[in-house]
Amino acid sequence: MSIIVYHPPNTFYMSQRFQSSFVYLLLLCFFLSVVSSCRQNQKTDLPKPVTNHTPLEKLVAGNARFSHLKPEHPDEDEPRLQEASKAQKPFAVVVCCSDSRVSPELVFDQGVGDLFVIRTAGNMIGDLELGSIEYAVEHLGVKLVVVMGHENCGAVKAFIEGGEAPGHIKAIIDSLTKEAEIKAIPVTDVNRLDDCVKANVQHGLKQLQTQSAIIREKMEKGELQLVGARYDLHDYTVTFNKE
Repeated sequence: MSIIVYHPPNTFYMSQRFQSSFVYLLLLCFFLSVVSSCRQNQKTDLPKPVTNHTPLEKLVAGNARFSHLKPEHPDEDEPRLQEASKAQKPFAVVVCCSDSRVSPELVFDQGVGDLFVIRTAGNMIGDLELGSIEYAVEHLGVKLVVVMGHENCGAVKAFIEGGEAPGHIKAIIDSLTKEAEIKAIPVTDVNRLDDCVKANVQHGLKQLQTQSAIIREKMEKGELQLVGARYDLHDYTVTFNKE
């Protein structure tokens, strides 16, 4: 005959396991709630929506979205593409460096047909660039022109470091060498690179006002605004300097 011996469950042991699992679950929930709260609080100080944006306000709001890592990528759907295929109506000109990290459409969170962009190394402005800006102002009715430099600009850095530049790169360095605004920056300046970037932007703004009768006339009538700007590669923000 087989004898079956019944062993009652160790209720104390099971209770301990249940309590441990429950405590673990509580701690896990608490940890996840803290992480979620931190993510929500990270860069949440976005500007309040503004109705009837001016061109400059549109750029400020767009950069706020970009720098807070919350871009909306506007004006990229098919209706916008179809609209833009018929005519372009940019609301601002942005003159900036060709640096691959400084794309205005991304930095300002804008879409197709929003910006008339002119890019050269060191955001240099020559006759062709000036003519392009005049076209946007005169024929496209743009009301805002932004000249934007950026942190650690390679062209300005090459000028500061000196030496012989190869090929046509020399033309860029030579142009920077002639800028009075850059010449005014002391060689001993501890922030020379960044101050030269800002001086280069000021030179570009001065060029637009002194070398273009079209731009000067529009400004005198209050129909055009020129603004200097600097893009920070580390925190993704644009600082504007209104003229």
